[in-house]
Amino acid sequence: MKNGFIKVAAATPRIKVADCDHNAEKIIELSYEASARGVRLIAFPELCITGYTCGDLFTQTALIDGALNALGNIICATSNLDTVIAVGLPMYHKNKLYNCAAVIHHGRLLGVIPKSNIPNYGEFYEKRHFASGQAVDGRISPFGYGVRFGSKQLFTCVKMPEFCFGVEICEDMWVPNSPSVELAREGAVIMLNLSASNEVIGKAEYRRTLVKSISGRLTCGYVYADAGCGESTTDLVFSGHNIIAQDGAILCETKLFSSELLIGDIDTERLLHERRRMNSFPDANGDYALNEFDMELIPCKPEHPVDAHPFVPSDKNLRAERCDLILKMQATGLATRLCAAHTNHAVIGISGGLDSTLALLVTVRAFDMLKLDKKQIIALTMPCFGTTMRTLNNARELCASLGVSLHEINIADSVRQHFIDIGHDESVHDTTYENSQARERTQVLMDTANAVNGLVIGTGDLSELALGWATYNGDHMSMYGVNASVPKTLVRYLVEYVAKTSDEKLSATLYDVLATPVSPELLPAKDGEISQVTEDIVGPYELHDFYLYYMLRWGFTPEKILMLAKAAFADHYTEAYIKKWLRTFYTRFFTQQFKRSCMPDGPKIGSVTLSPRGDWRMPSDASSALWLKWCEENC
Repeated sequence: MKNGFIKVAAATPRIKVADCDHNAEKIIELSYEASARGVRLIAFPELCITGYTCGDLFTQTALIDGALNALGNIICATSNLDTVIAVGLPMYHKNKLYNCAAVIHHGRLLGVIPKSNIPNYGEFYEKRHFASGQAVDGRISPFGYGVRFGSKQLFTCVKMPEFCFGVEICEDMWVPNSPSVELAREGAVIMLNLSASNEVIGKAEYRRTLVKSISGRLTCGYVYADAGCGESTTDLVFSGHNIIAQDGAILCETKLFSSELLIGDIDTERLLHERRRMNSFPDANGDYALNEFDMELIPCKPEHPVDAHPFVPSDKNLRAERCDLILKMQATGLATRLCAAHTNHAVIGISGGLDSTLALLVTVRAFDMLKLDKKQIIALTMPCFGTTMRTLNNARELCASLGVSLHEINIADSVRQHFIDIGHDESVHDTTYENSQARERTQVLMDTANAVNGLVIGTGDLSELALGWATYNGDHMSMYGVNASVPKTLVRYLVEYVAKTSDEKLSATLYDVLATPVSPELLPAKDGEISQVTEDIVGPYELHDFYLYYMLRWGFTPEKILMLAKAAFADHYTEAYIKKWLRTFYTRFFTQQFKRSCMPDGPKIGSVTLSPRGDWRMPSDASSALWLKWCEENC
């Protein structure tokens, strides 16, 4: 439960219709199993104490009383569990029978929620037995103490107020204005749905879509518990299709007809961050009752693997689709900018490295879109002190394969003259030595663009912008940065995608680019090999991209990011190594904001971007003390 995670479950017990004592035993067994696995909130199906398919037996006093007695047994039997349990049963109140969800914890009934929307169409005839609880707001005392009976109530943890949930029942989810809308508005971060949704062809996909879309629209976690084995098959079949979703994504679900205990982790901090970020999320009216419960806050071990590369889809088919879409977005952005600038020339520096390769591939696509001659793409390769034959040859091969114009300009003499002009000793390989080369290249690019009335295409990526790994007014500057919101981990997959879909010659070059260590090549080569490997200096880009995603997209603390990184990279890096580069990330991210404050235009590709005109506004002199204090004390 620390760091905002709540382990939740949807459980489908193997019931017997109208056998309340048997059903209570199965509910208790699953509650203990879930608690042993760290679950702190569990939902059971609609009317699970009696069975949903009791028909006219619901009018029998024996069944109604038996269900209440069984509820009392469940409350007593689970009193030592630190898990909140929601179960379904029929309850009699003021001359009417209601289809209800009872919420219990530590041997007490916390509240009872009657179903608001009663279906009476197709195979459903609930109005024959149950009244709507939509307007009901009262109190009941079935076990000697009073609790609220009504739909307008929430449940929240005293020690962790963000652990706040609401309950709706089956059909409530399927109507246009579901109770979950108001529950979310009033502060519920997690929704429970106690359901008995029979299975027919095509319904599972529709059910899945509903759960996913509601969790996204309401920025919440959604736990859907479905009836299954043991329900009557006289006319219907129930599959126990349990689903746990969060913010528009299915976290996990059961196979149909499996009657499994489904467990997932809802990240309440992430959901609340998103609600804060969305200033369109509605304000609360304040007319819902709040039922409090207390429980021990314990660490929550992630139930499912943490993706080490959050910017990259893990599914290969989806990844290919995403890569194609991103390339189209980048190319469309550039094509639009070329038209707006009334130019049919692009100028781009080609180093033989990953970023410039991707930028050139995007530029070629843009020219194809506009049906422009690719010879009007002026590629400049500018070897200097650190350039190796491997990268130089790759730059040459790449340009030849793509059919663009290649100009090769050795800038060594120009840089040496610059050293003489400013009185710098060439043997001193400091920042001046490195940045002079980068700025000389930028000057050549800009002046060439002036000569052909073209645009300089930026090659720097999102990861470099985050770390400030760019020379100010050097490779930091361009007239349009096509890679500005593409992180380094994704750059690799984009280039690989093109390699897989290209002819043999271009593919071979791209694969060699992918195999080349990332380097600015600003320090002299050693025995013809790259001597300056970027990731040896600033750390692995896959770690920095991980940190960047969770800091910017979800506003996570260093503690939470470290916890997730340890889970994601457990088989790759030690905890000490992860902590080392986390300190580096925060240090560089804060000190390098001044470069991002004046970065060139570029298309937004994903949900994380650092454009000062769009998603990220930060003072260049903001202090990193809060973040680094935690790192110093814990890293």
